[in-house]
Amino acid sequence: MTRPRVVIAGLGDTGILTAIHLSGHADVVGISSKPGLVSGQELGLRLSRPDTWARDYRIPFDRFRKLDRVRTVHGSLTAADLDGRTVTVTDADGTEHVEPFDALVIATGVRNGFWRRPVLQSPTDVDRDLAAAHHRLAEADSIAVIGGGAAAVSAAANLAATWPGKRIELYHPGDRALPRHHRRTWQNVSTRLRGLGVGVHGGHRAQVPDGFACDEITSGPVRWTTGQEPVRADAVLWAIGRVTPNSEWLPPDLLDPGGFVRVTPELRVPGHGFVYAVGDIAATDALRSSARNRADRILAHNIRGDLSGRPDRARSYVPPRRRWGSVLGAQHDGLQVFAPNGRAFRFPAWSVDAVLQPWVVRRGIYGGIRDTGPPTSADPRRRRT
Repeated sequence: MTRPRVVIAGLGDTGILTAIHLSGHADVVGISSKPGLVSGQELGLRLSRPDTWARDYRIPFDRFRKLDRVRTVHGSLTAADLDGRTVTVTDADGTEHVEPFDALVIATGVRNGFWRRPVLQSPTDVDRDLAAAHHRLAEADSIAVIGGGAAAVSAAANLAATWPGKRIELYHPGDRALPRHHRRTWQNVSTRLRGLGVGVHGGHRAQVPDGFACDEITSGPVRWTTGQEPVRADAVLWAIGRVTPNSEWLPPDLLDPGGFVRVTPELRVPGHGFVYAVGDIAATDALRSSARNRADRILAHNIRGDLSGRPDRARSYVPPRRRWGSVLGAQHDGLQVFAPNGRAFRFPAWSVDAVLQPWVVRRGIYGGIRDTGPPTSADPRRRRT
């Protein structure tokens, strides 16, 4: 009996996990503009200690054991024919080819700053991007971080921890940063920032220059719409949460006014059978939170039910009211994680590398990640194109 073919459009964190859950039940094809997982998580660590970041957040696809039965395609998605059940992929030399599907998962995410862009990249391109941002900040004596979300806060903290001699200033627009977290979370994190020597300035809303996409590290003065005097810094890191969904390749009728993919609570796309969306591109709720709350398991369960003729067994994704989890990432004294109510608990430093990453993340969540090297099986389903 021929197994159904599921195309996963986008192999970021959520796309990979969805592919893993489905690989034993369908022929899965994953399409990615990157040569492996290049996570959008932990911006602060990525900028301050890129080699450490890469160990856990940049992983070639052939090191994921549970992707051995998934065929990965390196290219950019340029079109979707939902009636004909095909997507069009363009590779690095401009050649187009068509991938048919029985079910399609849209997980192409969003672009948000230079660290989350959908451009087609080789491993060398990724190396160059990582090194360029790190070196740019390493050479600066003063750094202004603009934004009030977790990416901005994490960047300010990690840059200050790595380079205590630099002047690091965080400017956020509200009375507090992390407005989508519980108030206790910001109270805790702001104390830590000040302990690291970070200057924290609330009530500063930046004036974004016309045509500037906030996708590069700049220099020069930052002006404010809130009336303060301009601020000068050797390097300005823009992390203002200006998010754009990677949905240009999709038919417009799938999208809400912001360009995100409309979904039901079951993560199905209304009006299109066997089409689903998950992660930052899916309009599940105001926070678009399915990428951070393991909705991949719910989605895979629902797809398996739909493909087997049991759609009545579907589960619904219930988004949390607030953001939660780690904000600053692993620090010298461990990993601090915040519950939705703002209460913090800490994994001691020794446990992050000895237990959390190898056993909980690599084995428990991803099902095993090899230290090096591709699989050796000649199984054609393992072929990478």
